[in-house]
Amino acid sequence: MPQPQTIVPVILSGGSGTRLWPMSTPAMPKQMLALTSDETMLQLTARRAQGERFSAPIVVANAKHAAMVEEQLEAASATADALILEPIGRNTAPAIALAAIAAGSGDAALLIMPSDHVILDVPAFHAAIEAALPLVQQGWLVTFGIDPHAPETGYGYIHMGEKLATGVHRVAKFVEKPPRDAAEAMLAAGDHAWNGGIFLFRADSYLEALAQHDPETLTACKASMENARHEGKRIYPEAEAFAASPAESIDYAVMEKAERVAVVPVKMGWSDLGSWDALQDISERDAAGNSHQGEVIAIDTTNCLVRSDGVRIAMVGVDNLIVVASGNDILILPSGRSQEVKALIEAMKKK
Repeated sequence: MPQPQTIVPVILSGGSGTRLWPMSTPAMPKQMLALTSDETMLQLTARRAQGERFSAPIVVANAKHAAMVEEQLEAASATADALILEPIGRNTAPAIALAAIAAGSGDAALLIMPSDHVILDVPAFHAAIEAALPLVQQGWLVTFGIDPHAPETGYGYIHMGEKLATGVHRVAKFVEKPPRDAAEAMLAAGDHAWNGGIFLFRADSYLEALAQHDPETLTACKASMENARHEGKRIYPEAEAFAASPAESIDYAVMEKAERVAVVPVKMGWSDLGSWDALQDISERDAAGNSHQGEVIAIDTTNCLVRSDGVRIAMVGVDNLIVVASGNDILILPSGRSQEVKALIEAMKKK
C-alpha cells in the first residue's frame, strides 16, 4: 500500500501582536509568550503538527527573533528543518512563497499555520487535515473554516458552496469583515465559516497560483531565495529582492482569485487570541469569574482578567476589568474594550 503523504508544517511567526500590549511587544511578540499554558504560543503551534504524519517544520520569522525561535522550538522538540528569516515584513503571500520554495517547489503538502493561534481540540484539527488531503493531492488550495459561534465582526468569513467530498466544500466567496447585521445574517444562514487563516496545499499548486494571480510577488521571492545567505538551518533571503515584493495577504493575492479553492469547516476550539478579551474568553476562571496569573491579590473582585510578570497587583471591590502589568507598563481597561489598545499604542507613538 502507498504510504500516507507526509505534511510539512509551515509556521508563520512574523507578527508583532501589539494588541496584547504591554506583554506583547515588537521585541517579544505574543507568539513567544506563554499566555494560555506553560508553553508559548509558538511551541503549542509546533506541537500540534508533530508525529509520524508530519515532517520537521519550516518556520518563517522576523530576523530579529532568530535565536528566540530556535531556543523555543528546541525546548519543544520541534527543531526547524529551515528557519527563513525575513529582512522585512511583507505579509503572508510572500512569506508562504518563501516557504514553498524552501520546501522544494514540488508536490510537498504544506500546512500553513500562524504561530499565535489557539486550537484546543487538536484531534478535530487533524481530522480536518485528513479530510482535506485528497483534494490537496489533486492540486486544490484548501482553507479551514472555523465554526462560527457568534456574529463576530472582527473576522473575515467564508461562504461555503457545493459539497466536494465528505466534510469539504468549494469556496463560493470570501467575505471581508462584515457589519453586525451582515454577520448575524451569515450566522443564521448556517453556510458561512470564519476565515481562520490556516491552509493546506501543495507547494507547486500555491506557486502556480501565485504565478497566475500575483507574479510580482513570485518574482521577488524567487530572486530573494536564489541569492539567500545560508547559515546552518537559517535562511536569509536577499533583502533588496524581497523588499520589492508587494505586501499582500494570501487571501487577497491568491485565495480570492484562484479557481480550485476548497474549505473544510471545523469546530476545534480556535481563537486568534487577538485581544485581552479573547484571552479572557478562553481562560479558566475561579468561582468569582476571575482569571489571575502572577502575583495578584483580589478581594471582593469579580470577572477580572489580571496578568503580571513582575509587580504585585492588589484589587478591591472591582468588576469586569482587564489589568495587565509588564515591566514599567500597566494597562487597565473595562472588559469588552481591549480592541482599543491599538488606539493607546498610536497615542504613545505620538508622545
